[in-house]
Amino acid sequence: MHGPASPGWLLVALCAATGAYCLLRMRSSVVEQRRSAGGEALMGFGMAAMAVPAAVFSPPAWTWPLYAAVFGAAALRALWAARTNAHHLHHLVGASAMVYMAVVMAASPGHHAGHGMTSGVPLVTGVLLLYFMGYVLLSGVRLIPAPVTVAAGGGPLGWGDRPELAKACRLSMGIAMVAMLITL
Repeated sequence: MHGPASPGWLLVALCAATGAYCLLRMRSSVVEQRRSAGGEALMGFGMAAMAVPAAVFSPPAWTWPLYAAVFGAAALRALWAARTNAHHLHHLVGASAMVYMAVVMAASPGHHAGHGMTSGVPLVTGVLLLYFMGYVLLSGVRLIPAPVTVAAGGGPLGWGDRPELAKACRLSMGIAMVAMLITL
């Protein structure tokens, strides 16, 4: 990713922590939540790896096609899962955005320079930015009135079953995606 190292490391920490929490959510007793959490964990860790500041580590050239292949497969899985749950359409857009970023990074080996910023924001980047900014705003609004829920036995829910934390997790990944697209 481009830009100064300090914000890059903060983005890496945010995405890695989100991915780790999503791994905890995979222990849920709800099957659909486990599936969703798996895709979100992949996104969190993938975004963390992609956000490592270029001044610290420049990945080898084979990394970008590997990212594109992994997230291309995730996009196909999300497309298949979207038949039964519309939430997976967001996973499809997120995985496709990761493929797009990997392709852009692979296509510009000297990607730490200007990126052609004088020509403006590319259309795909602009569309993805608009989508994720809208998603962040909508997710933030949905997070505000998060109800307190209890487990079936009457006790509090476990860490993997807390809907307000899942929403916060999705919000933080949306913010991270906006940050990554801006620096693209």
